[in-house]
Amino acid sequence: MTTSLLSQQIEQYTETYTTAESPLLAALNRETHLKRGDAVMLSGHLQGAVLQMISHMVSPRHILEIGTFTGYSAICLAHGLATDGHLHTIEIDEELQDIAGKYITEAGLRSKITQHIGPAADIIGTISGQFDLVFIDADKSNYELYYDLVFNKVPVGGFIIADNVLYDGEVVLPPEQQSKNCRAICSFNEKVKADTRVQRLLLPVRDGLMIVRKLAE
Repeated sequence: MTTSLLSQQIEQYTETYTTAESPLLAALNRETHLKRGDAVMLSGHLQGAVLQMISHMVSPRHILEIGTFTGYSAICLAHGLATDGHLHTIEIDEELQDIAGKYITEAGLRSKITQHIGPAADIIGTISGQFDLVFIDADKSNYELYYDLVFNKVPVGGFIIADNVLYDGEVVLPPEQQSKNCRAICSFNEKVKADTRVQRLLLPVRDGLMIVRKLAE
């Protein structure tokens, strides 16, 4: 689930004072909502702007995204790449490849982004090199696995960002009232909290972003 925990009025006010969504991203946003019943999973304007700003601040040479969906967040993150940078994005649903690929091409980022189709757990290890920035936004039950798989591929000083870490506000409910996915998210959050190798910030943007900075191997 991906919703905003902000009130509609506050979210509208926030977006008013955030740089406007580009025409291309607005078109991608619209097409996703027209064609996908699960369009709520799209990063959207505000979260996309946050990811793009972080990427610009980090200026990463290598980015890994786990969970492409229709390509919105990949495009946002890729805009902050270093001049010689590259982004790898993994999506398990092959039906999403064409729409994501279309907008990646229209954004002029085809040479900057490589799309991978298949289970992330199988693909991560096949991508060589390290990643200055990793964005995790895929099946919640495997967040802990993905964290472990990418940790050694992130250099000290690098970042891991995980989406949906507030899981529609369910994280504050008693465990017996939480969904299976929410319990997986809570376990992931506890794992990060207990990891002495990192600095962490849970940012309450939209459905929650966990920003992790690696301090030690």
